[in-house]
Amino acid sequence: MSAVRRERSAGSRVRRTLTAALLVGGGLLGVAASPSPSPSGSAQAPTEAGTAFRTATPVQLDQEATAEASAGDYLYWVLPLDSGQRATVKASVTLPAAAGRHSASTWQLDVYDGLRRRQPCTYGTQSATAAKDAATVDLSCTLRPVRSGADQWANDALPGAYYIRLTVTDLAPEDLGQPVRASLRAEARDVGGAYAADEALEVPLVPAAGTASGIAPADGWSGTWWSDRWLWTAAGGVLAALAGIGGYRLTRGAGRPGRVPTGV
Repeated sequence: MSAVRRERSAGSRVRRTLTAALLVGGGLLGVAASPSPSPSGSAQAPTEAGTAFRTATPVQLDQEATAEASAGDYLYWVLPLDSGQRATVKASVTLPAAAGRHSASTWQLDVYDGLRRRQPCTYGTQSATAAKDAATVDLSCTLRPVRSGADQWANDALPGAYYIRLTVTDLAPEDLGQPVRASLRAEARDVGGAYAADEALEVPLVPAAGTASGIAPADGWSGTWWSDRWLWTAAGGVLAALAGIGGYRLTRGAGRPGRVPTGV
């Protein structure tokens, strides 16, 4: 009976050990998967756009910026993006009345990083042609995830300012200068440690002077090498250790030689 009790006790300890492992691992993974809290409050959305990099109008994520302009103008906004964010920029242009237009028009949305390197769009409609009778034209660009650091020769997206430029690239000369209305909105989702790097920039790539010199995310720059992949690593280590302990306790008695009955 004592052997049976010991076996049941060992089984109970193993179950408790595995339960603790699942609870600890689940808690860590739950923290890793939890989205970052959104900043409270929102600043007033801008109602104008700059005409060059140095005069780009700052805009935050989830703000809808608008601007009244003339066809042929270059419109610039600047947006802060931090490590682990993957942004999608959407723009819409309301065109003049069709009766006053002479031809179709082609519009383009470009994004540049803090070093003014043009960043590729992974998908989206970066350039679109509006028919002569179209009322609006819509554009979008989804950028690559922002990494905390990269090799000097790489063109990876890095934390800092991202300049958005909207302009018409093909237009009848007679339509230049006609009034248009542009709206722009940028959103980002956190892709977390899947795109984390071992190194990190000391400071984000933001302009040293000009109207955008103070640009930063609403909740500040992360400014650290930390990412949620450390939580996943820690959770995996804890689960492996507890599973090893449980397996050892489960099999510890199996290797002992059984007692030889006496007096037979």
